[in-house]
Amino acid sequence: MSKPILNVFLADDDSDDRTFFSDALREIPIQTKISEFNNGVDLMAGLLSDSNDKPDVIFLDLKMPMMDGFECLADIRDLEKYEDIPVIIYSTSYHPKEITRLNEMGASLYLQKPSSYNQLKTLLHKCLRYVDNAEESKPEKEFVISI
Repeated sequence: MSKPILNVFLADDDSDDRTFFSDALREIPIQTKISEFNNGVDLMAGLLSDSNDKPDVIFLDLKMPMMDGFECLADIRDLEKYEDIPVIIYSTSYHPKEITRLNEMGASLYLQKPSSYNQLKTLLHKCLRYVDNAEESKPEKEFVISI
């Protein structure tokens, strides 16, 4: 692990999904600190606030009210301070045209929400290993993370 604790931001409008995510994150063998946001507007406020530490990775739900994942990703990538922060799209939907667009917009990975808790732990571990190794020289990465 290059960092002792990874600072994770999660934006998801579904409170059950946030709980599921946070619980799974606590059970993987990577130390994390999580900050949860109910929507993209709150996430952007958190990113622009001086009171929050800079995230090491952002997990971003695609379908949220007020500001969806596409809008939020575009705004994050427009902020010089966050242009290199990995943004992992975390969504129940799986539409190849949307996935291609997200890749072109600068998302780091696409993670389709799995149906089981154990799958979620496995996928989160895989994503965070990717984030932790992102600074190292690596072969071509896969964009869609799945079981």
